[in-house]
Amino acid sequence: MESKIIDKSTTSSDKMMNRLTNIISTISKKPGVVFVLGGPGSGKGTQCAKIVQEFGYVHLSAGDLLREEQASGSKNGDMIATMIKNGEIVPSVVTVNLLKDRILRDPSKNYLVDGFPRNEENNNSWTDNMKDIVDTKFVLFFDCPEQVMTERLLGRGVSSGRTDDNLESIKKRFVTFNNQTKLVVDYYGKQSRVKIVDSNRHVDQVFDDVKKIFSSL
Repeated sequence: MESKIIDKSTTSSDKMMNRLTNIISTISKKPGVVFVLGGPGSGKGTQCAKIVQEFGYVHLSAGDLLREEQASGSKNGDMIATMIKNGEIVPSVVTVNLLKDRILRDPSKNYLVDGFPRNEENNNSWTDNMKDIVDTKFVLFFDCPEQVMTERLLGRGVSSGRTDDNLESIKKRFVTFNNQTKLVVDYYGKQSRVKIVDSNRHVDQVFDDVKKIFSSL
């Protein structure tokens, strides 16, 4: 009897992911993605919640996905925990795969990707892995002074329980944002694909400007 060799290097979940990827790449209308960027405490999450309610987008917070992965007990969990606490950027492939998995669960939707890409490596990894799957529309950038963002984060830290909502971690996050994330904003800005909103105002005033942007799409 002829023996069969079973390739165990590819798991059933990997095969399913590859099959879904192939399906998505053949669909003419790809899921639209808007990157939502801004300094920590600039109001990204608050405004994303309003966009979801008003325009039906799905909100994917890169930070929340990483914290979920951290709590799951996976092999990446400890590494993610240490890097988040230190205000460092988690390896791109980890974050991109988490985002890709969520988007492929419902490719008929449009997505807000909040807090990603945070540096050029993130952006390159996203392009390499997602260019055939999604239509990356533009960057929605919330502009806010550091002092205001610091006060917001310290206030949130009283009740959030987040390990990175303390002054030491906040300062590290600002360094990362200023040295690395702004380069991503500049990259898309050169392509006229950045829409800037002043978020140093009442949340409703900020959303008035956001609504104008999404209503025009």
